[in-house]
Amino acid sequence: MKAYPKNLTFKKYHKVNDAFLNLVDQKQFFLLDGRFAIQAAEAGKLTFKQIESCRRTLRRGFGKTVKLYIRLFTSRPVTSKPIASRMGKGKGSISHWIAPVRKGQILFEIICASRYNVDLVLTKAASKLPLKVNHVRIKY
Repeated sequence: MKAYPKNLTFKKYHKVNDAFLNLVDQKQFFLLDGRFAIQAAEAGKLTFKQIESCRRTLRRGFGKTVKLYIRLFTSRPVTSKPIASRMGKGKGSISHWIAPVRKGQILFEIICASRYNVDLVLTKAASKLPLKVNHVRIKY
């Protein structure tokens, strides 16, 4: 998975505020193909390291037989000025990238045939995230 996008319209963006996170985009709140999912119960921001550690935990728990969809991407740059710099002289350089997460958004989708250890693996993966999450299951 790539850590940041290849092309951007602007180098540096404004901060992601609460009004943006509370917007409702219906396509992000429903399962597309999977039977199980991790869904955000609150709005927030995830870094690439947090997404990657969650992905590794899911992959380690399920193995390669399970199809895993990652439904979020680190698309927003976060800037910071160096520590001992004075005020002024413009905006700082990009320090890391974040993925804005809305309340109710699906973060990870899993397609699997058996569900013997799904709850255990999803709980382990959810502990890697700084947000409150829910487990979503489609009943056939």
